This record gives sequence, C-alpha cells and structure tokens, in this order.
Amino acid sequence: MDWLFFIEVSLAGLGSGALLSLTAIAFVLIYKATRVINLAVGEVLMLGGYLFFAFAAGLGLSAWVAIPLAIAGGGLLGAVVERGMIRPMLGESPIAVFMVTIGLGSVIVGFVELVWGTDPRALPAVMGNAPIFIGEAYISRKIAIAFAIAAAVILLFVLLFRYWRGGVALRATATDQAAAYSCGINVPGVFSLAWIIGCAAAAGAGILLGQIGGISPTMGVFGLSALVVVIVGGLDSVAGALVGGLVIGLIESWAGTYLGGEYKIVTTFGLLIVTLLIRPYGLFGTAEIERL
Repeated sequence: MDWLFFIEVSLAGLGSGALLSLTAIAFVLIYKATRVINLAVGEVLMLGGYLFFAFAAGLGLSAWVAIPLAIAGGGLLGAVVERGMIRPMLGESPIAVFMVTIGLGSVIVGFVELVWGTDPRALPAVMGNAPIFIGEAYISRKIAIAFAIAAAVILLFVLLFRYWRGGVALRATATDQAAAYSCGINVPGVFSLAWIIGCAAAAGAGILLGQIGGISPTMGVFGLSALVVVIVGGLDSVAGALVGGLVIGLIESWAGTYLGGEYKIVTTFGLLIVTLLIRPYGLFGTAEIERL
C-alpha cells in the first residue's frame, strides 16, 4: 500500500469534511432553535457562491469586500425567510414546514438559473495555487485554506455558544422554549438569530466550496451530504456536526479514490442507513423518549 498517497487522500478528505461540518452547522443551528429541518441549506450555500461571483466578478469589488457582502446576503435571506415564511407556519405540522423549505430550495435554484444561467462558472481566485506540503505529503492549497477557515469558524461558533449572551439564549431556547420565555428570553428573536447565522454560515461554505471546484446551480447537492452528516452526528449536536463531517469527508475520499467516484454516494448513504438502524437519533444526538 502506498502510504504517502493514502495520507494525501486522507488530507483531502479532511478538507472536504471541514466544509461538510461547516454546512452541517447551518442545519444544526436552525434545528436546535426552531425544530425545523431546513432542506434549502444546500441551495443557500450555492447562492452564497453566486453572490460572491456577482460582487467580485460582476461589480469588480475586492474579494475582501465581496466575501463579507456575500455572507451578509446569506444572513439577510435567512432573516427574510424566517420572518416571512417560517414564523407564520408556527403551529403547523412539521411536514408542512419541511415542504416549505423544499419549495424554497427550488425557488433559489430557479432564481440563480434565471439570473446567471445554467453553465458552471469559476470564481475569482483569492487563495492562490501554490502547493502545500506536510512532510512529503501534498495537499491542495485551496483545500488546506478551506479546512483552516472552516475549523476557525467552527471554533468561533463553539465559543459563542458557550460564552456569548446570544449563544446562551439559543441553547436555552433549544432546551426548553417555555422555560426560555419564562426567563425573559426573546424566543422569536432567537429564531431569527438562528436562521441568520445558519444561512450566513451556509453562504460562507458556498464561497469556500466554489473556490475549490467552481460554482453551478447543481452544487446545492453538497447540502445532501451535509444532511447525512447531521443525521449521523445528531440533528441537535454541534459536536456531532464536527465529528460527522470529518468522518463522512474521509469515507467519501477513500471510497471515491479506491472504489471509484460512483461509490461515494453509495458509501455515504449506506453509512446513513446503518446509523439510523443502530442509533436513530445520531451518534451525539439527544435521545427523545415519547410516552403514549
């Protein structure tokens, strides 16, 4: 076995896994606060890449201006969706809200195709192409930088949840909404905050993913792999999103390299099925027992 090649494949898998973890956090944030599975996260990720393209290539703005604008655009979309579509659905059946997010994803794809067309595009490069070596192992510069940025953002989220007042309010709301209300927490405001941060994180992940492989209206499929991550790791667990993303990234990288690209999805969803059979609430998720 060529161990150097194996290490290089594994490093690439960890880079992809970090992006999966960052995208999965968007699912977890929204679900923890609102109990809504936002299936449009992948499309918000895709829109983030296109917003960066519009600001950087279309308007000619500096990448350091275009990046925060694109992320802010994702957050603004999250605020509008939560206030205009999700909040009026409070009290409705979960499947009805779930279908709203599916429809939202289709609308975003249609909007992108209408404005930018269906052809793949390359984003203005901001990371460079010089290779990085860890010992003798080669790793793409873009993947290494994406891993570092995703890891830093995830660490920031963990610290904010632990020490920031808004993060504490989010955790309290996720634990017990009625108790949060009784403590004076603005629960609707927490809902909006979760959607804003979640969609902004997805948009940022879209920029990183677009830097590596370009953008296209179909890149929202990446969100399906991230959904597998949160189900395997636990829908309400930030730690599960982190660990699950890295594990899925490694497994997809190994399967794609040693078995063939067509086996990546088969392996990923096979792991999903096994996990659901053994631990339906995920590796780190909260086990909920309902008594009839």
